[in-house]
Amino acid sequence: MGRTGFIHDKLDIKFLVLYLMARVAAPVDFATLAQLAFCDDGVEYFDFAESVAELVETEHLTLQEDHYAITEKGRRNGKICESGLPFSVRRKCDRNLAEVNSHLRRNAQVRGEILPREDEGVTLRLILDDDKGNLMTLDMLTISPEQAGQMAERFREHPEKLYNAVLQVLLEEPREEQAPDV
Repeated sequence: MGRTGFIHDKLDIKFLVLYLMARVAAPVDFATLAQLAFCDDGVEYFDFAESVAELVETEHLTLQEDHYAITEKGRRNGKICESGLPFSVRRKCDRNLAEVNSHLRRNAQVRGEILPREDEGVTLRLILDDDKGNLMTLDMLTISPEQAGQMAERFREHPEKLYNAVLQVLLEEPREEQAPDV
């Protein structure tokens, strides 16, 4: 039975992977790359997995800490071959990349780092960046790595709440203290 879709063989899959990797905002794991690549019915899992492994072997991609990134060689060769991908496949890729890149950029801008301390405590460093640089870095002492992890996760979900609360406290007008009623 013939394949459906515009992707027909491993070479097409390699072109597709290089197209995607040249446009992704940060290194991605295998599952994310697969999610992006399965935009065409002609992509089969085993051919996809072999193609990615071969691209790493030929140094078109690198694999570090379970994340793939494109090399200069991959970028150069992918640019030469990208016109071989059908326009409709490139459009689907671009739509899917927009969503993934938005998520990757947010993860790069909102981070929680857990740092061990000599006194058995843990420092939680919360970092909020934007396109122009650092907006806020806050170090907090926590009692355990578990607590720090929970707090970091809450920060990643709603960084604007903490940022706005800090701003509100710092910018509010000081209140005049009233003498206690006697």
